[in-house]
Amino acid sequence: MTDPGTASRVRGPVSQGERALAPDLARGFMLLLIALANTVWYLWAADPGMTTAHPDGGTVLDRAVQGVMITVVDGRTYPMFAFLFGYGMVQLWNRQRAAGADEKSVRALLRRRNLWLLAFGFVHASLLWMGDILGAYGFMGLLMGWLFLRRANRTLLVWSGVVVGLLALSTLFSVVGAYFAARAPVTEVPEAFDFMGLSTGLTGEADYLTSMLTRTAFWVVLVFAQGLLTLAIPAAMLLAFWAARHRILEEPGRHLPLLRTTAAAGIAVGWLGGLPHALHHLGAFPFPESASWVFSSVSSSTGLAAGIGYVALFGLIAHRLGERARGSLPVVAITAVGKRSLSCYLAQSVVCAPVLAAWGLGLGAHLGSATMALFALGVWLATVAAAYLQERAGRRGPAETLLRGLAYRNPTRSPARR
Repeated sequence: MTDPGTASRVRGPVSQGERALAPDLARGFMLLLIALANTVWYLWAADPGMTTAHPDGGTVLDRAVQGVMITVVDGRTYPMFAFLFGYGMVQLWNRQRAAGADEKSVRALLRRRNLWLLAFGFVHASLLWMGDILGAYGFMGLLMGWLFLRRANRTLLVWSGVVVGLLALSTLFSVVGAYFAARAPVTEVPEAFDFMGLSTGLTGEADYLTSMLTRTAFWVVLVFAQGLLTLAIPAAMLLAFWAARHRILEEPGRHLPLLRTTAAAGIAVGWLGGLPHALHHLGAFPFPESASWVFSSVSSSTGLAAGIGYVALFGLIAHRLGERARGSLPVVAITAVGKRSLSCYLAQSVVCAPVLAAWGLGLGAHLGSATMALFALGVWLATVAAAYLQERAGRRGPAETLLRGLAYRNPTRSPARR
């Protein structure tokens, strides 16, 4: 029984000893995929494809990188991040309730945290990066937490099935629509709205104030489009709520058959769904221009399976790592990035935007797909080094420190610090 005088107060943030390896390892590696996916949009001087931001043409190495990126990375990071974000919400809820905080206080904490994520996303987008994802997850955290966080497990599974079914149905309609569009007689085709050209053009704006206004307007639309219209994010969060209640990533050894099946099936479906899109972009899969959008639709829909498959894969990796491997430099360094995922995510934009965008040094105009991927890898490795040094010094990431200071209002100390 909790003390009535402290039951309404929340405890402090998670301590080092309470963290699970798998989520942090997945977040750390996920930030490499995010860096690879985001930097493509800085190739502002090249002509993007009709259904992807990757440029048309390039060297053999450029084309190979484009094919791998479209198949393995593009559209796969957002549902992966959404799953880990939803999983973390339930972890926070469980820790607070176990420490004696009442439901009203924990709901208020989650609400403040998600509102501040929205604010972080707004500042991030207006100053640096129009493709910010913090706003979308802050918005979806508010919505999904309100609707589903305390629902029964069966309700979570039913609604996740409904959302996945809607996603599959929309994909089927896309395929059917593309089939009839491809068979229709060729007539004068109206000029299509060049979304990819518009998006990459935002990083090609030389005037910073103009780019700031357009980035902010783009972000407002993106918050709702990413959060609701794609359907993959709410589906991933619903599945994450259910998985976190069963401690699947904290105790992977108890769920090995589920993790193996999810990893194998999810990654296979995701890669098979992205492969036709990659082949079409590379010119190896010719298709009528009027129906080529179907490839990006199928690739985006199957990104949910790949994202959750990646998370399951890291659950298996975390289970297989022995105590010695867990303390090795690569594991500790990548996990350190996962613990500071917000700081490292923002750091990518702090480095990339001024260096690559036209309003900065404009380096994006001089890179191709392969060299940009190499640049993204270098940025990620720099964040790995910085996070590792902070881990050695026992310091949290600066963004995490700021967010927790804003979200936690005079918390009680965690059990590990009492």
